[in-house]
Amino acid sequence: MQELPVRSSSVSLVALRKTDVQHEVLLLRRTQSLAGEWCQVAGSIEKGEAAWQTALRELDEETGLKPDTLYSADECEQFYEADRDSIAIVPVFVAFIDNAAEVTLNHEHSEYRWVGFDAAVEMVPFSGQRRVLRRIEDEFVKRRPNEHLLIQRG
Repeated sequence: MQELPVRSSSVSLVALRKTDVQHEVLLLRRTQSLAGEWCQVAGSIEKGEAAWQTALRELDEETGLKPDTLYSADECEQFYEADRDSIAIVPVFVAFIDNAAEVTLNHEHSEYRWVGFDAAVEMVPFSGQRRVLRRIEDEFVKRRPNEHLLIQRG
């Protein structure tokens, strides 16, 4: 019997802002892997980095944004990677962004949109992303985030 490897080498970050009307999710249109798809911030963990540090670095590199607060979402995306014949487990983080902050995209993305949760769920390509977005809406928008999940205040 051969075992299927489980890898955890990347992170995912859902950036949120609060407008006068609603909370909005930042989605980015990819230009490289998953080209044309709308996704949240994501990236690979570099040597010596904690997963939450990767989330902050990727947020800065991909959007130029700095969060007011950073939380563990207490959630992981998980999916099968056929090209590696492995299962990926990706920790998810939540960043609250100032409503006036300006997004500056890097080469990995062609455009961005701040959208409500219902629109975000319709835009992302994978069921795991949709599940994570709904959980974040429930645990970080509809209720106050658990203080034990707080990693950093801006």
